[in-house]
Amino acid sequence: MREYTADLIVIGAGLGGIAAALAALRLGRSVILTEETDWIGGQLTAQAVPPDESVWIEESGCTASYRAFREGVRSYYRQHYPLTPEARSDPWLNPGAGNVSRLCHEPRVALAVLEAMLAPYLSNRQLQLMLETRPVTAQTHADRLLGVEVLHAPSGETRHLSGPYFLDATETGELLELGQVEHVIGAESQRQTGEPHALSEADPLNQQAISWCFAVDHLEGQDFTISKPERYDFWRTYQPDFWPAPQLSWSYPHPITLRPVTRDLFSNPVETPHGGDLWHYRRILAGRHFTDQRGDITAVNWPQIDYLLGPILGVGPEEHERHLAGARELSLSLLYWMQTEAPRHDGRGQGYPGLRLRGDVTGTADGHGLAKSVYVREARRIQAVFTVLEQHVGVEARQGQVGAEVFEDSVGIGQYRIDLHPSSRGRNYVDVASWPFQIPLGALIPVRMENLLPAGKSLGVTHITNGCYRLHPVEWNIGEAAGALAAFCLNGQHVPRQVHETPRLRQEFQRTLTDALGFGLQWPEALRVQPSPGF
Repeated sequence: MREYTADLIVIGAGLGGIAAALAALRLGRSVILTEETDWIGGQLTAQAVPPDESVWIEESGCTASYRAFREGVRSYYRQHYPLTPEARSDPWLNPGAGNVSRLCHEPRVALAVLEAMLAPYLSNRQLQLMLETRPVTAQTHADRLLGVEVLHAPSGETRHLSGPYFLDATETGELLELGQVEHVIGAESQRQTGEPHALSEADPLNQQAISWCFAVDHLEGQDFTISKPERYDFWRTYQPDFWPAPQLSWSYPHPITLRPVTRDLFSNPVETPHGGDLWHYRRILAGRHFTDQRGDITAVNWPQIDYLLGPILGVGPEEHERHLAGARELSLSLLYWMQTEAPRHDGRGQGYPGLRLRGDVTGTADGHGLAKSVYVREARRIQAVFTVLEQHVGVEARQGQVGAEVFEDSVGIGQYRIDLHPSSRGRNYVDVASWPFQIPLGALIPVRMENLLPAGKSLGVTHITNGCYRLHPVEWNIGEAAGALAAFCLNGQHVPRQVHETPRLRQEFQRTLTDALGFGLQWPEALRVQPSPGF
């Protein structure tokens, strides 16, 4: 077995993992970064999910490196694409003009920008990047993680990774289970957390739906109908108890009011935030921006592909794989339904056979054509020194107080509604207002383990508060803070717990975040008191 060492071992190259690596690299440390797929970038690339961001993202609410990534995306389009003069001169260019985000764009562009951000550290060998590599075992002693064995799929080689610090940036918190780190899955109870929207009884198998996203374009008059999925007849009639119609339909519960809402494919081409039809909701390429007469491409991450038949955490390997396969088949069934049976917006019968699955856009043209990996909204979460509760950030839960809890140990900021998708145990949406919030350092410190840090969704939040801490810029900020913390500790011969508990060290670390890395640790007052809007 080959041995590899670095100052930081970062498992998972999603947004949190990349940000963690960049922070440590910029502070002078060496990093090994692994990724289970052959694309870095997680939500933005392998999962094909355009960024869900703060409504104020253009002015505030992210770190300097995340802002550099966003500007990198716009610069990539300006340098490499035949943009119209209007699009080229637009300082706030939204390549897809999707109404879910100010920066809807193609997965491959995000991939190119992220690879460019890592490139300088690959060439000087400060960074080792291992693609198609997943963790399989972990070795621990007392309160420390000693090493992680990973499997490199192309070669079949098992590698042993070791170093002073390990960061879990996986989509599901894999290292927490492998390293026997105290953690939580699923939903806590009201008795445990006191949260107004928590369940009356804890249920580890109550987890947010997973979704297998995909990209499509539409060529009217042509036929790209896929083969009928094996379980299509099941999915075309499947209707959750709380759904107003079969899930394969244009009707679904409104996330906030839970009342039936209908939103079809093309009948309302509005581009204002959260308006319009499904086509414009997560459109990642708007043909009108380009001079070569290319058409639109949209990413399908809609309620119709939320997989509700079971969770992928806390179950055995066979059930885990069965639910992943089920999520893939649900997505393909939605596509087939849209191509063959969906009521058309123009009254011309049923189906849009001109919908074309764009596996080339998601890097899976030679496979199933969907995204490379499933979109996971909820991971294993560490039992942390401090856990963020609904009472810290929720508008209703704070009972008339203005603004979120102020954390003296803040290591970043974020803004999004508490947005929980329907669950694997049949609970409907939970979508409630929250205040712009901070990320407390205590939520990054495990109750026991000394050298493992969460670098993504596996920080110390609850099932409820995960709903606003799971989005793209927040995941990036969490990872970047974790990578910076490990580097700060190595550079000063500290340990994370000591930094958290010692005001002088904590303040020195916060100055490193703000002065060296361009973090914001608190919201401007005018924004701090603005609750997250609905739609």
